Amino acid sequence: MTRLQVRKIGIILKTGSPEAKAIGEELSGWFATKGIQSVFDAITADLDMLLILGGDGTLLHVSDQASRLGIPVVGINLGDLGFLTEVAVNERFVDLESILTQPVTIEERMMLKARRCCGGDTTPWQHALNDVVIAKGSSDQVVYLSAWADDELITTYKADGLIFSTPTGSTAYNLSAGGPIVHPGLHSILVTPICPFMLESRAVLLPAALRLRVKVAGLAGPVRVMVDGRLVWDMGEQDMLEVETLETPLRLISAPRKGYFDILRSKLNWGGGRIESR
Repeated sequence: MTRLQVRKIGIILKTGSPEAKAIGEELSGWFATKGIQSVFDAITADLDMLLILGGDGTLLHVSDQASRLGIPVVGINLGDLGFLTEVAVNERFVDLESILTQPVTIEERMMLKARRCCGGDTTPWQHALNDVVIAKGSSDQVVYLSAWADDELITTYKADGLIFSTPTGSTAYNLSAGGPIVHPGLHSILVTPICPFMLESRAVLLPAALRLRVKVAGLAGPVRVMVDGRLVWDMGEQDMLEVETLETPLRLISAPRKGYFDILRSKLNWGGGRIESR
């Protein structure tokens, strides 16, 4: 548990959201009564905390900068599911008061970095909190993707693509593709095929220290790489994608009064909403 000393806070607003703007201005005034300075939509090294007003997509958008600067992040959910923006909007004052005055749990959420290697050219690293996805474009045919863990061949997948996911991202595209949910305290990389031709192809959970490489071994159309949902590169045959663990994790403040499985039960409706007492 960590006791935060907050003198200056950054408030990140969901783009184009009147609700986020109104709540942000309300909270800025509330922080001012506590002697805390606030700034909007700016991430600088002098911030003691970053407050996200939006959904998980808004948090993903700033995770790279926040992780590099080591700024603790907390999110108020104005979106749909909200696995990362854990604080409910109607509980914002109670939870923020607790975060400012009580010891909090700060989770170190591992991130991934990826780059494309084409001939002798290598792109700059791109960073992901959820996942790096390599997938076919508009073609109806599957692609062949040869994957290595360090220097050992995993297999050549015949599929619509591959998902490289962090434990944080295991509840995102990985879950939709049939991959397992992985607790964020377990540092690992999930490799999950998308609609594999061979049904025995399954997701594998690998140590976070491995360097993963994927070569486009055969394709009938364009292959695209998406980093946290952003289209970053197109890849051709024999091009290579490298994926590794990023050195700087995201420091995510856990919502007070909620645990990881509380969030899963709520967001995924486990048990039909039924709560059992001990």
